[in-house]
Amino acid sequence: MTGNEQAVVGGGGPRSRVARKENALRRLAEDGDVWAATADATGVPCLVPLAFWWDGEAIWLSTRPTNPTGANMAATGQVRLALGTTRDVVQIEGTVRAYTAEELPDGVGDAFAAKDGWDPRTSDGRYDFYRVTLEVLRAYGTVPELAGRTLMRDGKWLV
Repeated sequence: MTGNEQAVVGGGGPRSRVARKENALRRLAEDGDVWAATADATGVPCLVPLAFWWDGEAIWLSTRPTNPTGANMAATGQVRLALGTTRDVVQIEGTVRAYTAEELPDGVGDAFAAKDGWDPRTSDGRYDFYRVTLEVLRAYGTVPELAGRTLMRDGKWLV
């Protein structure tokens, strides 16, 4: 358990919103995978873990465009992401733009591969990339942190 998780679980009181923002940014920089939730046009949900890279402004994901997650993100332009544990949650709602490997901005593919050690561009079959622009970010641990859990709204930090 990390120090932040211990503080939440150990009853040290709710973390400040500033501390939760710092923890969310640390998770974006350091965590290896994120849970990605999408839905198709009929509302059928799909939840999968994906490797990701945070470029300081947006989250980059990669999956096959034919997988439900890739198809849903391309069709709806929306995704919900979750980092952390049930006692240290970072939830993100974002808008998505899809890129083929050939369309990637300079440096994105290399940075993505360097973070995780996996390069979708060299995998068998086609993998697309998905740039997630953060619209809403919530961070909380237990019930005392539910109040004030929204730290970003409309893509702007509230803290």
